[in-house]
Amino acid sequence: MIRALTGYSTRHPWKVIALWVVLGVVLSALTPMLIARVTQQQTGDFLPRSYDSAAALHIAQEQFGVNPDATTVTVLVARSDGKALGAADQQRVEAEAAKLAQRRVIMPREDDVPEFLVPDRSQTPRIAPAMTAPDGSFELLSVQLTGNPTDKGVQGVYRTFRDAARTQFSEAGMRTGFTGSLADTVDTTDAHRTASTVGSALVMGFIVLLNVLVFRSAPAALLPLLAVAMIGGVAGGAVAGAAMLTGRKLDAGTPGLINVVLLGIGIDYLLFLLFRFREQLRTRPEQSAREAAEQVSGRVGTAITSAALTIVAAFATLGLATFGQFRSLGPAIAVAVLVMLLGSLTLLPALLAAAGRKMFWPSKALRREQREGRAARFGALVTRRPLTMLLTSVALLAALAAGLTGMRMEYGRGDAGDRTPAAATAAEISRTLPAGVSDPTSVFVAATDGGTLTAAGLDGLSRALTQVNGVGQVAPTVLNEDHRAARIDLYPTADPQSQQARDLASGPVRAAVAQHTPAGTTAHVGGTAAIFADISTAVDQDLTIVFPVAAALIALILLLLLRSLLAPMVLMLSVGLGFAATLGAATLLFQHALGKPGVNFTLPLVLFLFVVALGTDYNILIADRIREEMQRPGPARAAVARAVRHTTPAIATAGLVLAGSFATLATTPGSEQVAFAMALGIMLSALVLSLVLVPALAALLGRAIWWPVRPRPTPGGHPQHRATAPAGPSLGKP
Repeated sequence: MIRALTGYSTRHPWKVIALWVVLGVVLSALTPMLIARVTQQQTGDFLPRSYDSAAALHIAQEQFGVNPDATTVTVLVARSDGKALGAADQQRVEAEAAKLAQRRVIMPREDDVPEFLVPDRSQTPRIAPAMTAPDGSFELLSVQLTGNPTDKGVQGVYRTFRDAARTQFSEAGMRTGFTGSLADTVDTTDAHRTASTVGSALVMGFIVLLNVLVFRSAPAALLPLLAVAMIGGVAGGAVAGAAMLTGRKLDAGTPGLINVVLLGIGIDYLLFLLFRFREQLRTRPEQSAREAAEQVSGRVGTAITSAALTIVAAFATLGLATFGQFRSLGPAIAVAVLVMLLGSLTLLPALLAAAGRKMFWPSKALRREQREGRAARFGALVTRRPLTMLLTSVALLAALAAGLTGMRMEYGRGDAGDRTPAAATAAEISRTLPAGVSDPTSVFVAATDGGTLTAAGLDGLSRALTQVNGVGQVAPTVLNEDHRAARIDLYPTADPQSQQARDLASGPVRAAVAQHTPAGTTAHVGGTAAIFADISTAVDQDLTIVFPVAAALIALILLLLLRSLLAPMVLMLSVGLGFAATLGAATLLFQHALGKPGVNFTLPLVLFLFVVALGTDYNILIADRIREEMQRPGPARAAVARAVRHTTPAIATAGLVLAGSFATLATTPGSEQVAFAMALGIMLSALVLSLVLVPALAALLGRAIWWPVRPRPTPGGHPQHRATAPAGPSLGKP
C-alpha cells in the first residue's frame, strides 16, 4: 500500500499537489471556526463525575444554572484620589455598573478575515456587585462573559469592555483594575505579543537557514515549510471534524501543540526524503528524476510509516487516561500525525517528482561525489573508543537525571508575581480581603431525600467551615429556586491556584464537609483549588497506567521492525534514560534554579510520549542503518562507523529542526517549561542517544546486538549497496 501511494503520487504529481492545495486552503480557513466549537474551557469538565469537584460542578450547572462556558472577570473600583468610598461613591459605582450591564459589547473584527469564518462573540456582560473592602478602599464587581479565555474573539470583547469601563469610571472620578483568568490571559498575551512574533519569525528563519546550509538550495529550504503548512491545515480540520463527530472536547492548548508537532515531524520526514533523493540522484545520474523520486519514496516510506505509527501508538495510550484533557489530547495528535503521514506518502513524493533536480538548484552538489567529512570522522571516533563514548554519554544523562530529586508538580499558573496588571490587581485585593475572594472554593449541598433545604438547617456546616484554619471568610448560604440545593462560598487566605489552597480544599475543607453534612443531603467541594487537587490525583493514577502501556507498545513496534530481542531493549533503555535526563534538567532549571513551585503537571506525561516516541524515530533510523551495514562483509565496528557517517547529517538536521519547532512554544505564555524540555529532549535524543550511545553499544556488542537473528554478511555486500552504493542516510529497505 505504501508503494502504491508513493508510486501514484510520483506518476501524477500535479494532480496530487492540486488536491492538497485545495484541501489545505479550504480547511485552513475553516479550522479556526471548527476548533472554537470543540474547545472546552472548564478544566473541571475533563474530570470524571466520580471526583468530588466534578460532582460539585455538575450541581452548579444543573441546580444553579452556572454556564459552563462562562468566565468571570473581577473589576476593582476605587476613588482616583485614594480616599475611602462613601455611600454616595458606592451608589455611583452601582449606577455606572448598571449602565455597562445594559450595553452590548461588539467583538472587534479583522478587516482581512471574512466574517463567516470567525464566530461572533459579541455579547452583553452580566455585572453584579461582589464585595466591598472592610476599609472602604475599593468595591469589587463580578463581570461574567461567555466564551473560552483563549478565544481571540472573546479576548477582543474583553479588551473592548475593559477600555469602556475604564473610561466610564474615570469620567466619574474612579480608577479601575481587572483580574481573573481572562484578564490575566489577555494581559500576558499582550505583553508577549512582540516577543511571540519575533520568536516565531526567528525560528522559521533558523529552519530555512539550516536547510539552505545543508542543501545549498532555495527550493529545498522553502518547500518543506510550504508543504508542511499545507498538510497542517488539513490536519487541523481533520482533528476538529473528528472531535465533532465523536463528541470529544479539546483543551484550549491542544491546537497550538498539534501545530508545533506537525511542523517538527513534517519537516523531519521531508528531510529524510530529501537526503535520500539527493543520494539517489548522485549515485544514478542517468536515472530520470521522476523514477528516482518513486524509488526513493517507496524505500523511505516504510521508515516514515514506522516512525509515524510509533507516535500514534504512544499517544493512543492516552485513551486509557481518566483525566479528559489527556484522553482528548491523545486521539487529536494521533489523527494529526496520521494526516501528516498521508501527506508524507503523497504530497512530499509528488513535490520531489515535480521539482526533480531543480529541487537542489542552484547547488552543484549533484555533479560531484560526496567526500568523507566530519560525519565520517565522528563515526570513526565513536567506534574507535566506544566504551569511552558510552560512559561519557551515560554520565551526562545521569547528571541531568539527578535533578529529579525533590521534583514537585505544579497544577496552578505558577508564581506570576506582579508582572501583569491583572496580577497586580489581585495582589491589591489580597492585601485587605482573603485571596480567594475573586475565585472562591464552593461547597454545594443537594437534598437526596426529596425534601427541601433551609439556610438555618445548614448553619452547622457553615459554622464548621468558618473554624477551618486557612478559610478567611464564609459567605452566607445561597439556595437555588426550588430549595433543593445550596451553595456556600469560602474565601481562602491563600492564592486559589497555590498548593496551599489545593491542600486546604482537598484536606481540611472536605473533612469538615464530610463530618457536618446534614442527614438526607450530599455535599461536594468545588472551585479552582478543589478541581486542581482532584486533577493531581487523576494525573498520578494516569501516569502509572500510560507509562508502561506506551513503553510496551513502542517496544512491540521496535520488535517487529528490527526483528530482534536485544536491540529493542537497548533502544528502550536509551530513550528511558533520555526521558529521565530531560525531566531532570527541567526540574533543575525551573524548580531548583529559578525557584518555581514545581514543574507543570502535564510535563512528565507529554514529555514521556514525545521524547520516547519521537526519540525512537531517530533510534530506528540509526539502528536500521547499522543492521543494513552489518550485512556487508567486514568487522562490525566498521559497519557501525559507516552507519554513523551516513545517518549523521539526516539525524542532526532533523533533530535541530524539530527542536527549533518546539522552541516556538517558548513564545506562548505559560509554555516555557514545555518548550525548554521538548527542545532539550529532542536534542539529547538525536545528538546523544542516536549518534553516540546506541552506536557505541552496537560497536561493543557487535552483531550480537541483533540476537537471536544476527545479520549474516552477504558476499559482495548488501544487494542495495551493489545496486546504488548509497552515500547518504538509509531509511528503509527496497
